[in-house]
Amino acid sequence: MSQSLPEKMTAIAITEHGGPLVLKPERRGLPQLRAGEILIRVRAAGVNRPDIQQRKGAYPPPPDASDLPGLEAAGEVAAVGPGVTRWRVGDAVTALTPGGAYAEYCRVHETNALPIPHGYTFTEAAAIPETFFTVWHNVFQRGGLQPGETLLVHGGSSGIGTTAIQIATKLGAKVVVTAGSKEKCEACEALGAVRAINYREEDFVAAVKETTGGKGVEVILDMVGGSYVGRNYDAAAIDGRIVQIATMSGATGEANYSKLMVKRLTHTGSTLRPRTTEFKAKIASELEARIWPLLASREIAPVMDMIFPLKDAWRAHERMEEGDHVGKIVLDVA
Repeated sequence: MSQSLPEKMTAIAITEHGGPLVLKPERRGLPQLRAGEILIRVRAAGVNRPDIQQRKGAYPPPPDASDLPGLEAAGEVAAVGPGVTRWRVGDAVTALTPGGAYAEYCRVHETNALPIPHGYTFTEAAAIPETFFTVWHNVFQRGGLQPGETLLVHGGSSGIGTTAIQIATKLGAKVVVTAGSKEKCEACEALGAVRAINYREEDFVAAVKETTGGKGVEVILDMVGGSYVGRNYDAAAIDGRIVQIATMSGATGEANYSKLMVKRLTHTGSTLRPRTTEFKAKIASELEARIWPLLASREIAPVMDMIFPLKDAWRAHERMEEGDHVGKIVLDVA
């Protein structure tokens, strides 16, 4: 089942590995649907750091995914493949994709799509999936954050960080963050962080110990890596859980592993993009049950930074790499 579809679409391709200007519009055929998949007429697409890594050649797409960047899209269902049961043509959806969202049309398995929360624009809806799926899996499923515990988030003003602050606070935890400027720290505290540490001016380990009365934090969400690994061990509480989701400051570093043993720490990590459709479907189901009502009531909401037209995707990447953004950067595809 489908509406009248064009033969070609505009997409943003990575013409070669390199800087933002390698992102260029080109004309392509529409993605071909497989069983269980839907075709989304993309109205907006979120921009995420893995897109930048892919552009540089450091994060190739999974074998069966589009070579186009873009891990989240919002729009209307334009066609449904064999076996699709939940969605109909015309439904408004937001989806986590394995790639291909920087385009006018994108395919995704129906279980990895969710309804757009009532009252949300397409650009707001496109800012939800990647960060909400990532935070839910890593903070709550892997990290096991419980009400009353304290979460430390490095990069608190990022899309991941602003999402983690809101969800964790709403579900009864306390959140401490690190950020790189006074303005970013203020933005994090406005979202509910009990303390925002300017890592350029303060030692986050000492600040964490001060904030927690010397106890340390139960869960740490780290996208920095490098020298932060050993310092995370210092900042963690007994039986603390550290979840690695990126290594922006380096994939190697020194740490005192005796602290891992003495404190009974768990240091784990994950990447979301290569996981199976079924795995992502389970996350989607939990998010729809637990978090979608909070989005619909706007008790939590994506923090929006800047919106760029699709053809200027390179500017969106430039904005992210400059590091001044607070919250999500989104492409307007409509």
